[in-house]
Amino acid sequence: MMRIAVTGAPRIGKSTLCMKVINALRNEGIQIGGMTTGEILERGGRVGFEIVDIQSGKRGVLAHVNQNFGPSIGKYRVNLEGMNSVGVQAIKDAVSSNAGLIVVDEIGPMELHSKKFIEVVKIAIASERKMLVSLHRRAEHELARRIREEFEVYEITKENRDGMADLITQSLLLYVS
Repeated sequence: MMRIAVTGAPRIGKSTLCMKVINALRNEGIQIGGMTTGEILERGGRVGFEIVDIQSGKRGVLAHVNQNFGPSIGKYRVNLEGMNSVGVQAIKDAVSSNAGLIVVDEIGPMELHSKKFIEVVKIAIASERKMLVSLHRRAEHELARRIREEFEVYEITKENRDGMADLITQSLLLYVS
């Protein structure tokens, strides 16, 4: 069973790598489910993060500087409702569908504030489905430790990031139906 985690410094390209792998595997006809995260930019500056359901395209706010409630991470507040309605639901749908690969981008401090997120990622792992996850470099939660132990972990650096998407895509193509 192929389980891959990518990690690295903030803004090194973990989400970009996940999107390259998703697009390459889709071009091979592989159904992919799960969630990705991305920056919300205003006037060239980052003001938050969004969650995107890979299968449906549904979007939600993960965290924002103008969010008035929810756990604080730096200057952002986590939108647990958005995390649960979009991110958690996307992973649930991927587990129950016939997706050849489940993607979880990212497992980090914001996402780990959601108990439902933690539980659904555990369900995805228990499903023994192929997975690609991005993992916050300093995440010390028990779920992050489990992923570091059970998954093949790749450290993304400026030097290797350009070729890493192809390497991971080729590895997954050997195992994904």
